[in-house]
Amino acid sequence: MKRISMSDVARRAGVSKNAVSLAMRNDPQISEATRQRVRQAAAELGYTANPVVSELMAELRRGADAGYKHNFALINANQDRHAFHQHPTIPDYVAGCGRRAAQLGYGLDEFWLHDPDLRGGRLESILRARGIRGALVIGMMKGNRLPAGFESLWNHFAAVVTGVRTQDPTLSFACVDHHVLVIEAVERIRERGIRRPALVIEGVIDRLVGGRFTAAFEHAVKILAPADRLAPFLKVDASREHPEVFCDWLLKRRPDAILTLHTVVEEWVKMAGLRVPQDIGLVQLECRRGCEDWAGMEQHNDLTGEAAVDLLVSLTTAGKQPLSLSPRGILITPTWKDGSTLARIL
Repeated sequence: MKRISMSDVARRAGVSKNAVSLAMRNDPQISEATRQRVRQAAAELGYTANPVVSELMAELRRGADAGYKHNFALINANQDRHAFHQHPTIPDYVAGCGRRAAQLGYGLDEFWLHDPDLRGGRLESILRARGIRGALVIGMMKGNRLPAGFESLWNHFAAVVTGVRTQDPTLSFACVDHHVLVIEAVERIRERGIRRPALVIEGVIDRLVGGRFTAAFEHAVKILAPADRLAPFLKVDASREHPEVFCDWLLKRRPDAILTLHTVVEEWVKMAGLRVPQDIGLVQLECRRGCEDWAGMEQHNDLTGEAAVDLLVSLTTAGKQPLSLSPRGILITPTWKDGSTLARIL
């Protein structure tokens, strides 16, 4: 099937190709009547502009040289200003974003979302002044709602969140597939003869991902004997102040293995008088710095960062305003990693 070209539109509208190009960009050099005639001709023929070509031509019109590149905003949404460098997992997202952005010829300008100097439209003004057209949001760990006061920013700039799916507003996102993460972990430990697994996770974190941790776990253990289906333990924060809360639960429920995000669980298990992995296995659902010897799941947060950049590039070259784009999501598949915290029972 022949692709409709700009020349076809020009012939139908009775104007030059240059007039079609200007009219499609709504350029005031072309009268409103001619712009409407061109748009009508394009609609009748089914003409759509190639977004890659349009982007290239826009660069040429701006007089960009061969070394020119766009910048994206790299926004730290964590309460800790230094989370990009000091957090156990956030630097992996940042590294992936930086690597992929460099490969595609984009620069990254860093901002801290909780900086009091960026309130009241200040951040939006800075992005506009620097010619930044999109933002990567990293580090949301305590909630999935972005701070108030930035509504105009999300309405006018394409944005992609890494790690979680936000609400109010709902933005495009890239994150690990949390459902597959837990299902795969349960399947792996069952292969090792473990029949009584438990999920230990703070309730706030489960809510942050829409209950996907607990939902996936409850689905995975349906095939187990009813007596071996343990309810998730969601009181991690309370146990940090009072470890006996966890220890009482542990000694009462007696799981064969624990799936968790919290390395402190190993301390509590030993406090309860149990040995790892002889008495109980431990499975880390996010293998990271500080738990290199654990068995568990690699979330590949750096690949999530790369995917977020790819998604943001596609949004900023779509030729539409952010408000007209339905939020999109990319899920990264996790992989299993063997470790010394899990023994084979069989």
